[in-house]
Amino acid sequence: MISENPAKARIFLTASEAYPALETLFLDAEEELLAGFRVFDPATPLYSERGREIGDTWSDLIEHTLRRGVRFRMLLTDFDPIIRPDLHRGTWLAKHRMILAAEASGNPHLLDIVPAMHPARVGWLPRIFFWPKIISEIRAEVKRLNALPQQEAAMQLKHAPGLCQYISGDHPQLKVSLRQFPALIPTTHHQKLIVADGKRLMLGGLDVNERRYDTPEHRREGPQTWHDTQIMCEGPIVEQAQRHLIEMLAVTNGTRAPQPLPLLLRTLSRKHDNAALHMSPRPVLNRIEQTHLELIAKAQHLIYLESQYFRSRVISKALARAAREKPDLKLILVLPAAPDDVAFEHSTKSDARFGEYLQAKAVRKVTRAFGKRCLVMSPARPVTLDNDSGRAAHFKAPMIYLHAKVSIFDDTDAIISSANLNGRSMRWDTEVGMHLTDPQTVATLKQRSFDHWLPQDATPDYHDLQTAVSAWRKLAVRNAKLEPEQRAGFVLPFPIAPARRFGRNLPAVPEELV
Repeated sequence: MISENPAKARIFLTASEAYPALETLFLDAEEELLAGFRVFDPATPLYSERGREIGDTWSDLIEHTLRRGVRFRMLLTDFDPIIRPDLHRGTWLAKHRMILAAEASGNPHLLDIVPAMHPARVGWLPRIFFWPKIISEIRAEVKRLNALPQQEAAMQLKHAPGLCQYISGDHPQLKVSLRQFPALIPTTHHQKLIVADGKRLMLGGLDVNERRYDTPEHRREGPQTWHDTQIMCEGPIVEQAQRHLIEMLAVTNGTRAPQPLPLLLRTLSRKHDNAALHMSPRPVLNRIEQTHLELIAKAQHLIYLESQYFRSRVISKALARAAREKPDLKLILVLPAAPDDVAFEHSTKSDARFGEYLQAKAVRKVTRAFGKRCLVMSPARPVTLDNDSGRAAHFKAPMIYLHAKVSIFDDTDAIISSANLNGRSMRWDTEVGMHLTDPQTVATLKQRSFDHWLPQDATPDYHDLQTAVSAWRKLAVRNAKLEPEQRAGFVLPFPIAPARRFGRNLPAVPEELV
């Protein structure tokens, strides 16, 4: 196992800490910025004092950076235009805004913005099975566009080049027009990282748009809360991250094998050469999963996990096995009370229900194996909801949406990455992370992650490897019995019953799909 002790490592919790640091990377860059993000909206406001001196939004900062002569290359994830037309439009609108900023800078040649769609495709045989779903999704989007004002519909179609090929006619009589068999893209580039001048690296789970902005106090309304963790560092890993960004498109296209980058944890997959029967890409690297498995087997006292999803059968089985083999091992697992599409968009789609089925099954496996040595918790704001908010409500309070991808093993090891604890992040999507072994960095990450959820007067037993789970469990149970305004910290039990009721198994569908 090769790990990294990064120089000058800094931990950022939530966008209120991470965004100003990211802005500073741009403001201090001298030659080149190389980035890969899933979402990066140039209309996002700037938050640092130095940033606000040059403009209001990231468009202004990008213009300023290019004007100074700094080259900026961005691999920005593109999405399946049929299944995720909103995200597909967002990618191309972001490119449009960055091009405008580049033209205003006087140095448009210094910008290279690449909408990067993963090249893997669902084979034609599975697509026949999904044909009714494909038609239904395109019809729904056509209906939505026809209901918009003509100018707005035209603008949205302009920024959806992958969707336009399946639509014909004039507004408001747009219609489905399939001149070819539509592709389905099962995989995305889910990474979030940036390299500045080959010297500094920032990575983690955080993308850039206004939806993802929140503070450690989480005082925004429930649907606007967002918790994430980033790390910025220097050292040899920076050059390896840069090499990954340079080679990534060729690796996923299958035209070259990945270079050995031992300090960088990656998930990489590529398209199949003959994909007629496949619903999935061909896995190339799964080092994030492998490192988790190694550290689960190594841990002796306490494993602490924060993840947007906990759906991986491989990870849950490894945790259950470790629980049975090591009677002193304990687990704290932090999850959002419900997925964002279920909680805030009220989705009842089959993929949402399948994801909930997998998560309920994984949670049951680890809680049965660990028993009282385990706490699965979900944070919520200490504010009483005025009305029933469905799955967005957690013990009568607004849930805090957790998006961080942090794993801490005893006091010796930690992982920060873009990867969730689900099959998709472990096997399919493009993901990037870092294995930390420096004692001070691991201790800082553990202290900050724990303190974030705990009350300010939390005693040392909440941090001790032997007593933390017992202390957290008592706090979660106590908070659940109190009115929201009377609670201490954000710690509450995870609500497995709603997930079990909502979840549905899809036996023929690979778990990596969700």
